[in-house]
This record gives sequence, structure tokens and C-alpha cells, in this order.
Amino acid sequence: MRLMSFLAALAGIILGTASLAQTPVAPAPQTVPAAEPENIWYLDLSTGGRVAIQLRPDAAPAHVERIKTLTRQGFYNGLVFHRVIEGFMAQGGDPSGTGAGGSELPNLAAERGLPHLRGAVAMARTQTEESGNSQFYIMFGSRLHMDRSYSVFGRVISGMNFVDSIERGEPPLNPTRIVRASIGSDNVPPLAAADLIAAGRPPVQAPAVPAAAEPEAVPTPQAQ
Repeated sequence: MRLMSFLAALAGIILGTASLAQTPVAPAPQTVPAAEPENIWYLDLSTGGRVAIQLRPDAAPAHVERIKTLTRQGFYNGLVFHRVIEGFMAQGGDPSGTGAGGSELPNLAAERGLPHLRGAVAMARTQTEESGNSQFYIMFGSRLHMDRSYSVFGRVISGMNFVDSIERGEPPLNPTRIVRASIGSDNVPPLAAADLIAAGRPPVQAPAVPAAAEPEAVPTPQAQ
């Protein structure tokens, strides 16, 4: 009787151990490096303030280098968010404002690894995987299934309220503008909220000036 009890206890231990072995282990939390000025991307938006994005060269070095290069060229200054979907993301970085444009630099290979959490910033692309160039998007919410397909290169660390205020639409009626983009180590001061908001307003159309009446033809003098 004691042998049966012992075998039953032994079987319970073995089954319990097997059950533990099959339990999925949660991945260790990813260590985020300290934010350094060289890896802070500032977007001064026409929603009235500055958004600070921590770039992650440890995870997406080519994408971070592209963002820095284009920013220091002034490429992003004045561009709009042309595709903004409530609860999903805001996409910008296209000089044509249509979603079909990009920079003159070559396209980038994918660099995957960081998650699509709220505030994540990633490179947009076409259906061709190796087609990231200049367009990017900022996540309003988490969409972790996108991690396998798109390259996240940073995340908003302050000013998310200005991201949340980006005008929605595909395209928006009055699109939000990136008034100015800069890298933290370049020490570009932020613009005043009033100046940012004013920069995002549509230009005032000057009233049409009626065309001047043409002078009447003067008859040519006839020889006498």
C-alpha cells in the first residue's frame, strides 16, 4: 500500500515537472539605452508643441542614420501628416503629401526587433518589404502583429499629447504640419506654441484683382 502511495506521489512530481517545462517563459524585458542628445529626434508640430522621440541605433542603425541625415538636410521641415487613422497611426514624411513620394536616397533593408507599442515610430513602406525610405508613422495604440513586417526605429518619450492632436483623415482636410525637425545634439530651440499653430494654418487666399481694361486702339494717323 505504501509502495502504491509512493508511486502515485512520484508520478505526480514527474507530471508536475513536465507541465512546468511546457509553460511558455515570458521574454526578458528589453533594456532601453539611456537617451542621449544625438539620439533624440524633435518634431515641432503645428498642433502646438514639440515631440521628443528617442531613436534606437542599437536596434535599427540604418533607419536612425537615415532619419538624422534627412533631418539635418531640412527634408522634413514643412511636410504634413497625409494619412492619419484614429486609434491606429499618423503617417508623414512624404514631400509630395500623397503617400507616393520619398527622398532621393536609396531604399532601406528591414531592421526588425522593436515592438509596435503606443508611441512607437517606424518606417513606412510599400508592399515591397525593402522599400522604406523617408516616410514614417507614429502609433496611437499598440499593434504587436506588425512587428514582423515593419521596422520600428524609436519611440515618443515626451509630447505624445501633440501627436494625439494630429488631424485625422486620409488625407486630412487641414493636415497637421511638421513645422521643423531637429536632432537634440544640434541644440535647435523649440518654437513658441502660437508660432507653430500659425505655421499650420492654410495660407490666406488673396482676393482676385480684376484685370485692367485694355486701352482702346488709337487710330493710326493717315498721311494727308
